Amino acid sequence: MHSSKLAPLKIANAQLSLRHVFVRDLVLDSYIGVYDHEKQAPQKVRINVDLTVVENTQPLHDHIDNVVCYEQIVNAIKTIVNAGHVHLVETMAEQIADMTLQDNRIRTARVRVEKLEAIPGTTSVGIEIERCCDDNVTVS
Repeated sequence: MHSSKLAPLKIANAQLSLRHVFVRDLVLDSYIGVYDHEKQAPQKVRINVDLTVVENTQPLHDHIDNVVCYEQIVNAIKTIVNAGHVHLVETMAEQIADMTLQDNRIRTARVRVEKLEAIPGTTSVGIEIERCCDDNVTVS
């Protein structure tokens, strides 16, 4: 038998009480790559994150604790990037997605990690993944 999943929603949706929280074009120095020259010096990565968030049914009261805070997301991404050398952009993207999905209000995470200096003549190379809070659940 095979697994099947419904395509997650990727935008804000009033009928389903979903918000879209995002981080755009976060550029950081990172030790990333499998080649020896990539292990000698940091290289720039650009990270984009799109989160589908279940809205709180309680009033916001204009208080930051009642929303998914993008500053906390950015700071957590910086912690992941600064934790040490990573061989693959895929690994970094998975770590970021896993971190965001620890918040039970976040239903889906789309993460793009781009290496900006990896291949001369290119603007960027990288990976984009999408994960759901229930990615480990399979449907027969």
